[in-house]
Amino acid sequence: MDSTIDEAACRWHDALLRDGYCIIPDLVGEDAVAALSADLDPVFERTPLSEGLFYGNATRRFHGLLARTPHAAAFVGHPLILAIARAVLTECDAIQLNLTQAVELMPGAPMQPPHRDEEMWPLRTPGVEYLVNVMWPFVPYTAGNGATLVWPGSHRREPEPSEAPVAAKMRPGAALLFLGSTLHGGGANRSPYPRRGMIVSYSLGWLKPYELPWLAYPPAVARTFPREIAALAGYRAHRPNLGTWEGRCPSFLLGCVSAQPPGACDTLRPEQEAAIRAFMDMQQGLVRQEPR
Repeated sequence: MDSTIDEAACRWHDALLRDGYCIIPDLVGEDAVAALSADLDPVFERTPLSEGLFYGNATRRFHGLLARTPHAAAFVGHPLILAIARAVLTECDAIQLNLTQAVELMPGAPMQPPHRDEEMWPLRTPGVEYLVNVMWPFVPYTAGNGATLVWPGSHRREPEPSEAPVAAKMRPGAALLFLGSTLHGGGANRSPYPRRGMIVSYSLGWLKPYELPWLAYPPAVARTFPREIAALAGYRAHRPNLGTWEGRCPSFLLGCVSAQPPGACDTLRPEQEAAIRAFMDMQQGLVRQEPR
């Protein structure tokens, strides 16, 4: 890893764990954001309004952004973002892409109920982070147009009822990172203009993701991705033997698939392989010691 990225990752990682969120300014060029946003403009226009108490009926949301625009891969695979996510999500063999979601808050959209995204999973281990969210704005986020509201320190405690959240004000090119354990919610859009942006989130590799990657990105689509992006999107087994296809790492599907797949092949961690080899050696030793 580039030493400058390594140093920056440590600095932002520390801020993220301290406050539960951080805003990295000028992480990408505004032209890159504009190109991504332009690709998604027609999708926003044809996407119906959402439904439900949580999403509300004044937002538009759609997913599978890696398949909708080639510009999404640079955001999903941003080296600094991945370095921070991997430094936070340590209780797994490899992290995974939890979702990519484009969001439009319409004028008049009310404040979203405060929540923690880790509540998607019913069983959690105290002190273990399950998720890192990254919000990329397509337009300037302000307190008036519904900038995401974050309660600092809420990943470690329950805020007081009178405690006011912080509006994550930022411009395109910046990124808001917050933990799955951080209390947050979309703000109310009191402006006359829609507020558009994108959420990319990463989770522990052994969790069921919010967005099923193999449906969003079937093999014919995933073969067009850079290998690291395809791995994040589900085409990598999580050791030991989780998320396999025909008993093999699903990265096999990114190559030429024969009519008859090969036999199953273990995907184990080194310590597991060592323990199994030790057991087998012990069994062979016992067989040799049996009286003839």
